[in-house]
Amino acid sequence: MRKLSIAAAATVATLAASGAHAADMRGGYGYAPSYAPAVVSAYSWMGPYVGANLGYQWGRVNNNPTRPDGMAGGVQVGYNWQSGQFVLGAEADLQLSGAHDTFAGWKFSNPWFSTIRGRAGVAMNNILFYGTVGFAIGGIRAEAGGWRESKTHTGWAAGLGMEVGLTPNWSAKAEYLYLDLAERGYSISGVTNGQHNNLLRLGVNYRF
Repeated sequence: MRKLSIAAAATVATLAASGAHAADMRGGYGYAPSYAPAVVSAYSWMGPYVGANLGYQWGRVNNNPTRPDGMAGGVQVGYNWQSGQFVLGAEADLQLSGAHDTFAGWKFSNPWFSTIRGRAGVAMNNILFYGTVGFAIGGIRAEAGGWRESKTHTGWAAGLGMEVGLTPNWSAKAEYLYLDLAERGYSISGVTNGQHNNLLRLGVNYRF
């Protein structure tokens, strides 16, 4: 009888141990997954960045029939702040431009310009749609009859763009900007001249 009791106790202990082991394997009251679920991180636009761009510029000169156009390219630097899907930022760029036009002896060109703008957009993971607006400054050069006159103009810039994250650090963008450089008086033309420019450009950025 004693041997039977010892055998029964050993059997109960063995079953209890097997049940505990099975419960551990199955996560207690339910089956545990055979693998941990993958954690997918949202793309981050946060932080400083630098980049370069290249595009095409076209426009018109106030109080003159010339329509300067040509290639333009340069560099940009900026910073993004992100809260959920919303991205706010600031960007400054410096551009060199080959935009010029000659009509009836008059030649106008816009050899350089720069902007300082705010950006606001909505991110869909690694795709960012944004609008931008801010301050613009640029040079206008007028030529006629062998004479040349250059002035620096201030104004504003605004536009729209889309940026796509290619890797955690690199992104590519397509952007349209409208630049309005306000009129100033030119002795060579005898009137005030300014310039309205359209700029379509592609660029890349590297975020730190």
